[in-house]
Amino acid sequence: MPIKLGVRELVEFTLRAGDLGATSNSQNTALLGAKIHRRLQKQRGDDYQKEYYLDLPLTLHGHDFLLHGRADGVTLAETQATIEEIKTSDTDFEKLSPNKLTLYWAQVKLYAHLLFCKFPDLTTITLTLTYFQTSTEQVTQSDQTIDRQAAQGFFQQVIDEYITWLTFRDDLRERRDPTIQALTFPFGHYRPGQRELAVAVYKTILSSQHLFAEAPTGTGKTISTLFPTIKAIGEGVIQRIFYLTAKQSTRMVAEEAITLMASQGLKLKSITLTAKEKIQFPEEADLAPEENPYMLGYYDRLKPALLDLLQHNDQLTRDVIETYARKHTLDPFEFQLDASLFCDVIIGDYNYLFDPQVHLQRFFATPDPENFFLIDEAHNLVSRSRDMYSAAISTRPLDHLIDLSQELPQVSRKLRQRLRDLRDTFDDISEPLQRAGKTDSTFLTPPADFEHDLSRLIEATHDWLVDQPQTPFTKAMLDYYFTAISYQRIGEYYDETYRMRLTIDDGNVTLKQLCLDPSAFLADSLDLGHGAVLFSATLSPLDYYQTVLGGGSDSLAYQLPSPFPPTHQAILITNYIQTTYKQRQANLANILVAIKNLVDGKTGNYLIFLPSYSYLLTVVEAFHLAYPHIATVAQQSQMSEADRQTFLAQFQAHPTQTLVGFALLGGIFSEGIDLKADRLIGVGIVSVGLPGINPETDLIRDYFDSQGQPGFAFAYQLPGLNNVFQAAGRLIRGAQDVGIVLLMDQRFTTSRYTQLYPQHWQHYQRLYRPEQLGPAIQAFWRQEESL
Repeated sequence: MPIKLGVRELVEFTLRAGDLGATSNSQNTALLGAKIHRRLQKQRGDDYQKEYYLDLPLTLHGHDFLLHGRADGVTLAETQATIEEIKTSDTDFEKLSPNKLTLYWAQVKLYAHLLFCKFPDLTTITLTLTYFQTSTEQVTQSDQTIDRQAAQGFFQQVIDEYITWLTFRDDLRERRDPTIQALTFPFGHYRPGQRELAVAVYKTILSSQHLFAEAPTGTGKTISTLFPTIKAIGEGVIQRIFYLTAKQSTRMVAEEAITLMASQGLKLKSITLTAKEKIQFPEEADLAPEENPYMLGYYDRLKPALLDLLQHNDQLTRDVIETYARKHTLDPFEFQLDASLFCDVIIGDYNYLFDPQVHLQRFFATPDPENFFLIDEAHNLVSRSRDMYSAAISTRPLDHLIDLSQELPQVSRKLRQRLRDLRDTFDDISEPLQRAGKTDSTFLTPPADFEHDLSRLIEATHDWLVDQPQTPFTKAMLDYYFTAISYQRIGEYYDETYRMRLTIDDGNVTLKQLCLDPSAFLADSLDLGHGAVLFSATLSPLDYYQTVLGGGSDSLAYQLPSPFPPTHQAILITNYIQTTYKQRQANLANILVAIKNLVDGKTGNYLIFLPSYSYLLTVVEAFHLAYPHIATVAQQSQMSEADRQTFLAQFQAHPTQTLVGFALLGGIFSEGIDLKADRLIGVGIVSVGLPGINPETDLIRDYFDSQGQPGFAFAYQLPGLNNVFQAAGRLIRGAQDVGIVLLMDQRFTTSRYTQLYPQHWQHYQRLYRPEQLGPAIQAFWRQEESL
């Protein structure tokens, strides 16, 4: 299957020069550009063929490609033709950079070569560049004529430059592949389950499928997925791995796995992508692109910098990228993206593949069978993907802009009017709700007037922002502009899986496009590659995750048992404690005594997880009053990275006194932390973790009910139970770890929950009276001491 290579992609890679983002201050949008294209195309004659598709099979340096693209318009005669390329921007045509014009003309010249190849009788083609200046609506047209020989010569010039870099990439792969083929599993032996998981991953790659795998803590998921996928690269089945996850900590684990394999001779290029706000140099923060030395002349310095970087480094971590970006005076965020084109393993956040607004266009514009996706901690993708495909816009910042605009003479009359028009439309939409004395409403279809007025505000803002100085109002206007564009873009995906939410909170009206089921969008993203493995320590029940994460009926499922003896962990359930919202206060005394029984069993470190922050404060205060001699530490509502590290540092190895930590179930300490051995010997979990009852989660429930699925389970029970599994998973992290999981809620003993327990929880123990708990805990520790 040939590799698809876009004409625009080819031109930009080979011929870019000059500044990065010299026109990125121009707030053009794809939606606006498409609208202008359609307007101009309608003005053409009957023989004008718009969006004319062209392609050409190529073999370059031993690789099969399909060069393809869509010319905005083509007019054909027997021996002559015209190709039109339409470009839009708010920059004056006379102020366009020479390189920008070079790229524009290069694109249409390549279309000419493709058209000559398609029609052998053509002798000349007229190239028309139509430029629409959005701020003034001025149209500028330029023409060139090109013959077959000139088009062929230009095409060959571009291809020769591309082959230079293709050869460089192939040289890297020739250096890489023998080291992969010689690579053996980097540990002396497989842990229980590791070989099985690695084999399942490898078979998934060979069959080009999607695998959903639950591999409990201790399996060694990262190395068990990366190792077979890298081996598949060495055999030419795939060429690039995207290792995507939600957390920085798991990205670091992937880096460490590659470092380990590199120490045993593996030579491949890996890169960890860092968010723009984290990797951008501090001195860039307040600079416009045309004032930023890391952007000015960026493309003139890029290729030497890439050679320098790639010839001297295999693992391109954030520190490495920043070092070479400073050395060559390049913006580090864009530099890492350009460097990623030459990497075999790309580590980063989910949004690089799944988020429709920020995904990597350079990799995911079209399907590429050379790419394979490893999705770590896949349970997190359920809520993350709903957020990615939802968008909201509110009146509070709009009101602020309206007030400020009255006092600023530089704000155009048109922009003021568009701001007021949108505010009036908000009022019209919310008026029935306010008249009824309600604060929220749900409806099926987006209000038509709102979309119209939002589009007009976007266009007016886009025109006004040209050459505006940096002021507090400009920044606020720009923020709202981006919010409006985001809302509009998500509107393109609106279908039967969405609901509109209208809410009023202290005068602030919010309109939200809520995505209830993004599974089809996720499936489309997964289909952009050769295949995918979505894995986690907690992915039960697998059929639920296959449904909500776009697995489809033909996806594979694989569940590994825990590699650790079940007897290392006691699962104790207090059948006498009720923690439903109405019963929490009445059961507070029983909860405090249960926690005291847990920590009395053995001196050590314990974590107690609570269902809400307000209840956490209640339990902590009551525990202090009841047992002031026991040391405690509690999660705070806002914690910096340093605060988090300080919290975890208190869980010392070999403790001589007991420490009880209190944390939020489903929060920052309930997954992704690694307190090995006796740094943690007990976990208590209060409640079954159900999300709080709220209108949006109710909508998710009702939607899945309408689809013939168990709506309550999908919306409430299973997300909550995953939080429980994750919190309990903090306890047993290694083969020598032992401890107790105390589940404080009688619902844990019902079949609705017990049927979902993993295999290593099947030895759970029900406790019907408070006096049974202490002896059960003591019996577990006596048994452990006797072994």
